[in-house]
Amino acid sequence: MNTWVYIFKRIIGSIPILFIVSLISFFLIRLSPIDPLAQLKLNPAISEETIKKETERLGLNKPVIIQYTIWLKNFLSGNMGYCVDNTRVSTKIKHRILNTLLLSVCVIFFSWIIAIPLGILGAVYYNSLFDKILTVLSSMGMAIPSFFFAILMLLFAQKTGWFPLGGLTSVDFFEMGLLDKIIDISKHLVLPVFVLTTISLSSLTRQMRANLLDVLNSEYVKFAYAKGLVKTKVILKHAVRNALNPIITLLGFEFAGLLSGAALTEYVFQYPGLGKLILEAVMQSDINLVMASLMLGSFMLIVGNILADILLKLTDKRVKI
Repeated sequence: MNTWVYIFKRIIGSIPILFIVSLISFFLIRLSPIDPLAQLKLNPAISEETIKKETERLGLNKPVIIQYTIWLKNFLSGNMGYCVDNTRVSTKIKHRILNTLLLSVCVIFFSWIIAIPLGILGAVYYNSLFDKILTVLSSMGMAIPSFFFAILMLLFAQKTGWFPLGGLTSVDFFEMGLLDKIIDISKHLVLPVFVLTTISLSSLTRQMRANLLDVLNSEYVKFAYAKGLVKTKVILKHAVRNALNPIITLLGFEFAGLLSGAALTEYVFQYPGLGKLILEAVMQSDINLVMASLMLGSFMLIVGNILADILLKLTDKRVKI
């Protein structure tokens, strides 16, 4: 099947999924006890008339099914609506999405480029001192909560002064030259990228190690050794390629998972990304912003899975799409 035809069919097939996700998410959010206008109602300076106008503006005075119909109609026409603070949802997301994509790409790049070699070495030198140390470190990386690790790194930065304490840029960022701007952004990215890469790296390393161990014990690898092939050639050309297939299928979940998994880390580092924005929106029950973010996360999952299928086809010619 042609790749473009496959991509088109996957996108068409994902439309019912997106619809069901939007329907369930909308009703769960609207039926939650959180009131989007709670802060206004607690403010004695805000009149009842103002609260009534805000309720009508946000459509909170209509039945839930009518609210969903209005939201869906606007969303399909490209109108994501307004936030509780009367800011356009598209404006808020546009300002944050590039920051999140930058963080996600860096995390995926470093975690994969480190995890694959470590997993290979762990499997090749199975039960050695290196493998035992790797197993302990990867278990620790999977066990530690990302937000707790982020707090530790924040305390480390405060104590040493080696890295900025939060944000993505310095106060005088717009006064810097191009090279200085790149260096400044890189310094701010070090800690959040390190935290998220460590968490992702641990699971990927263990997965790669386990996959390769299974492949190394297979009959065709033993047959390759019996033919007299060099060990390095057997491992890299035959075993690793097959062991990579299950890892590649995880790419879609890894790509979408960073959107939600990075939320607490972004909040700790005050990183201006979508994760922090979604977390704040949920706490305020900002339904339009939460719905736009959830749909974006679902879309990222679909795109990630399509990319994983294409990469799987490129690495293994036996796979048909």
